[in-house]
Amino acid sequence: MKVYLFILSLFFCSISFAQNTISGTVTDGNGLPVSGASVSVVGESTGSITDADGKFALKTSKQPPYSVLVSNVGFTSQTVQVTSSNQKINVSLVEEETKLNEIVISASRTPERILESPVTIERMGIKDIKNTSSVSYYEGMENLKEVHFNTSSMSFKSINTRGFATIANTRFMQLTDNMDNSSPALNFPLGNLVGISELDIQSVELLPGASSALYGANAFNGILFMNSKNPFNSEGISFYYKYGQTSQKVAGNHSYTDFGIRAAKAFSPYFAAKANFTYMEGTEWAAGDARDIKGNGDSHAVNRNYDGLNIYGDEATNFVNNVGQISRDGYAESDLTDNKVNSLKADFAIHIRPWANENEIILQHKVGMGNTIYQGASRYMLKNFVMQQTRIEFKGRNYFVRGYMTKEDAGDSYDMQSTALNINRRAKSDIGWFTDYATMYLQSQIFLGVNGVQADGLARNWATNNINPTPLPLTAHGSAQLQPGTAAYRNAFNSVITDPNLATGSKFLDNSKLYHADGNYNFRDLLKFAEFQVGGSYRKYIMDSQGTIFTDFDGPIDYDEYGAYGQVQKKFLDDRLKFTGSVRYDKSQNFDGQFSPRVSFVYSAGKDKNRNFRFSYQTGFRNPTTQDQYIGLNIGSFALIGSAPENLTRYSEVQTLSLAGQAIAGNPETVTLNGLNAYNNSYTVASVDKYKSTGNVADLEVSKLGYVKPEQVKAFEVGYKSILLKDLGVDLNAYYNIYNDFATTARVYAPYYGDVNTNQALALQAIGNNDIRKFQVYSNSNTEVTSFGFGAGFSKKVYKNFEAGINYNFAEFNYDKEKDPSFVSYFNTPKHRVKVSFGNSSLFKNFGFNLNARWNDEYLWQSSFADGTIPSVTVFDAQVNYAIPSLKSVIKVSGSNIGGNDYIQVFGAGRIGQQWLVSWTINP
Repeated sequence: MKVYLFILSLFFCSISFAQNTISGTVTDGNGLPVSGASVSVVGESTGSITDADGKFALKTSKQPPYSVLVSNVGFTSQTVQVTSSNQKINVSLVEEETKLNEIVISASRTPERILESPVTIERMGIKDIKNTSSVSYYEGMENLKEVHFNTSSMSFKSINTRGFATIANTRFMQLTDNMDNSSPALNFPLGNLVGISELDIQSVELLPGASSALYGANAFNGILFMNSKNPFNSEGISFYYKYGQTSQKVAGNHSYTDFGIRAAKAFSPYFAAKANFTYMEGTEWAAGDARDIKGNGDSHAVNRNYDGLNIYGDEATNFVNNVGQISRDGYAESDLTDNKVNSLKADFAIHIRPWANENEIILQHKVGMGNTIYQGASRYMLKNFVMQQTRIEFKGRNYFVRGYMTKEDAGDSYDMQSTALNINRRAKSDIGWFTDYATMYLQSQIFLGVNGVQADGLARNWATNNINPTPLPLTAHGSAQLQPGTAAYRNAFNSVITDPNLATGSKFLDNSKLYHADGNYNFRDLLKFAEFQVGGSYRKYIMDSQGTIFTDFDGPIDYDEYGAYGQVQKKFLDDRLKFTGSVRYDKSQNFDGQFSPRVSFVYSAGKDKNRNFRFSYQTGFRNPTTQDQYIGLNIGSFALIGSAPENLTRYSEVQTLSLAGQAIAGNPETVTLNGLNAYNNSYTVASVDKYKSTGNVADLEVSKLGYVKPEQVKAFEVGYKSILLKDLGVDLNAYYNIYNDFATTARVYAPYYGDVNTNQALALQAIGNNDIRKFQVYSNSNTEVTSFGFGAGFSKKVYKNFEAGINYNFAEFNYDKEKDPSFVSYFNTPKHRVKVSFGNSSLFKNFGFNLNARWNDEYLWQSSFADGTIPSVTVFDAQVNYAIPSLKSVIKVSGSNIGGNDYIQVFGAGRIGQQWLVSWTINP
């Protein structure tokens, strides 16, 4: 019996030991709870994660005294002594003194200190996201070194790193939770339209250079990673609400609203889930630039062939004998859109850990929808568009396998230029308008004796408004131009934007899809000599625009790509020298396979190994996009023709010859043109324009462009990243890129009759009669293009908790103009940029602030829509915030472009005005 009681007492003692519980709360410097912090017993695997209130409970069999480690990304880890059973611990984490010890993954697909990254990398952590002075964390990325924004509209912003980028930046890749959020149809990122809520964002990592060796063909000039929070680590309900005002000279003052909610719960060590919802609405940065697109007179009163930048419908132009080139009257952009912008985003994810360890299964669905404006070859109103992504992923410490699908629906989207053209045509055909103009112009001079200026005024008033104040007995060939605000205009507008036939309407259809699968395995736990990893990917594009964008009028067009890579990483010289070598092979269905090697060295000098020198060399390539290959889009003033061989004959259009052209023996009334005319029987636009002014046949240049193929880059980079004087962060880098087979577009004129190679005389008559068609074609330059740039960034705590930072970037490019005089670079990047930040997250108890300033010099903007100069600009953003720990809340007041004038980043887009916001965030 005594033995039994002794054994029983030992049993209960063991239970007592097992139920030794530690609990407590983890907060930040402002007293706000820190969720997702790791709490573990030193020397044991026992651990816990703080909840949304910063609270935790941890059971251990260990008896006091022992130590507990508390850590979280962006904070200095703390060790706390436990001296009694069931002790309550309250820990206030201190933000890290420097960002240079942060851990990044994207540079090598493996965790490493940012100091040891083999290539230039920029990062935003939770602290940076919370303290941004911009409207959102995505806009806040514009303050990162190497980043320049191209703003098409309030909610459509494109990231530009190292140049050669329009709004459609197909040289840059953007991943949200490791899913490429590029448009399946056009292959460029859609900003943050289908991104991550600021409540759910965990970190942002950006590689500004070529990254094809690990991430494939699309990561040609940079790649962005936006990573969300895991519901196992970050639980609770969070909420934000923003309200404010936008102010712009063209649009005036308007309200702006944005709110979001996040709910996450770890129901057990095996199962967790989260959901996010955000909604934003406001008034667009209105585009109202009336300057002539060619830089001539800015109205029809002084320029008969006026083509206003944000006036549409005046692209309809014709040559009138004895008069010259004439264009129709158009409509302002404000007549074609209500300028209302909204964005709704939602995502749902289930996370399963079958064995309650690092092995995890993720099921996720994301959806984004709304209204915005995109500027490409025209200005497009994306109305009620929807984009969805669905992902399944299996991952562990050393592996991942994932697959996802992206699909988009253009909704009720339409082309504003085609809308204006076809509203005009509902009243009067182009032939009817130009006939009326020419008749009044010539007869008023012949019979009334008026001069040219008076004749032009009479002719335009008659052709556009059917007003004839003269005694001339004329009959109009249609109705007067429809006036905005009238029932007739509204009926015509609604009819045109719902008609997908671009000859009569402007609606474009798009139900394209993208399927992607990739996987990776790291052998670090199996092979100790070095760290080896291998991976691969597969992707299929399915274009489905029903002939409104691509030549898929008879059914969807699809093609696929695949690739595989390997990487080895090894440290030498007492772990001071790190070598990384990788190679990737990619194959697209329509092109030959490509190898992309990368070699880099990082040397860590100094006692603490915190003075890091790096060098890298890599090659990259970019496959032609779906647009480069299969587009067949007639936007009125010109047509875009992709150069896949089968695409050239799939696209066709019918054009009517001028009366002079029809009078030439053997010529029909109409001709049918296709892609073969554009690529094989055409002159460059620049040479035709010059010939028209000089009459010298020698000025004409036959277009000799080949079909588009992959472009190549060789990228060299050196850098230095260090911590000096304890808290001075230094980040220096320089790069030199060599591009071959540089993919670009060109404009050509194809004659309706004649042959530029065998019957130039007839082709010259076509030019003289303006019987020529402008095409935009896709090809590669035969000249070598180089780009060079360098950057310097410094950050320091200047006094107590005051932090200051400054960075500078230089960028330029060069090419041989003699080898390719018609080359268009689309570099679209300032040569000089300076960015400054100053702030204090704890100026006094619960109060912080942050200031940002950006400056860039003027630069040339080139695009298929319009070319022009972007003026130099200085922009100031600021925010102040106050934490209320008792309400688990932060109140923030922020302003963007404070005190500045409206400015542009894209020629032809709306000017960016000022924006003021007050926000309230619960459980940030």
